[in-house]
Amino acid sequence: MRQIALLVSAAVLAVLPVAACSTSETPTAAVCDNLTAVQNSAQHVRDTNVAENGLNQLRTDLIQLRTDVQALIASAKSQWKPQADAIRTSLDQLSTSVDAAKSAPGKSAFDAVRQAVTTLETNVKALGDAMHGAC
Repeated sequence: MRQIALLVSAAVLAVLPVAACSTSETPTAAVCDNLTAVQNSAQHVRDTNVAENGLNQLRTDLIQLRTDVQALIASAKSQWKPQADAIRTSLDQLSTSVDAAKSAPGKSAFDAVRQAVTTLETNVKALGDAMHGAC
């Protein structure tokens, strides 16, 4: 369980750079607000103590992160659609991997979570790069 927490924390760290945008373009308020929500949700995931609260709390926090990312995707509309779609797919893969690790913990399950985290990190970085200067 501790390995899952560490892996998910790594995924959350990948999400946080998205919120480190500066102001050089004129974004909609919704995009920036949703970016802040993603940052806050990511912090909750990072703060989840799996040993104390179990994987159910982590799952709840991941659901909130997904909700916030989906709101960001919706507010970004087509401007960052390819990157947003890639993140949505990555979140689906991570959720599936965490569920599998919860059901049948083991090396292969943790490897799948690790790979899903790496993919999420790559896709969030791509969105962060695309949004650079927007918020």
